[in-house]
Amino acid sequence: MTIDTNDLLNSILGSLSRIDYIKPEEVPNIPLYMDQVTTFMDAQLASSKRYPEDKILTKTMINNYAKNDLLPPPLKKKYSKEHLLVLVFIYYFKSILSITDIQALLKPITDTYFPASEDLSLEDIYNEVFRLQKSQVDVLKEDIANRYRLSRETFQDAPEKDQEFLKTFSFICLLSFDVYVKKQLIESLIDDLNPDTKEKKKK
Repeated sequence: MTIDTNDLLNSILGSLSRIDYIKPEEVPNIPLYMDQVTTFMDAQLASSKRYPEDKILTKTMINNYAKNDLLPPPLKKKYSKEHLLVLVFIYYFKSILSITDIQALLKPITDTYFPASEDLSLEDIYNEVFRLQKSQVDVLKEDIANRYRLSRETFQDAPEKDQEFLKTFSFICLLSFDVYVKKQLIESLIDDLNPDTKEKKKK
């Protein structure tokens, strides 16, 4: 099967352009029961699913997050707007970080800003972080386009029947190496935030 490489690249970049996040004003200001939380998250983040049958969030996941101190406990079985914002952070982190790392990263945030402090709220933090991420989409698109073009230059001498697969393999490897390096950097930064881990690394 012949793949139109320009169509493939345009499709990838188009997907990046559609990346969005749940805006705080879209989060209900009233406390929600568990079923309402899972329904809301599933509807809001449906475009990020790999397969239609995938679940964004389940009751078991939420209970596990609470048990592992990733998520503050609900009040009278209801979850506040701040709970939902924390769940969005967890959703994005869990694809690349361990539960332990997410806990190390989020616990200082929830301990200090859940509920809101006088100077700064969890909503303020959420807005600032996702505003920065949104501004990086064009930079990311250009970087991916460059990696894609570089991958198209590989395996010029390979058998013609294998070239398409090998070029795609090269593209995946380039993207994977980037993710690997950034994951290593993230883990190192998280370790530096944790005094116990920092001391352990010295030994």
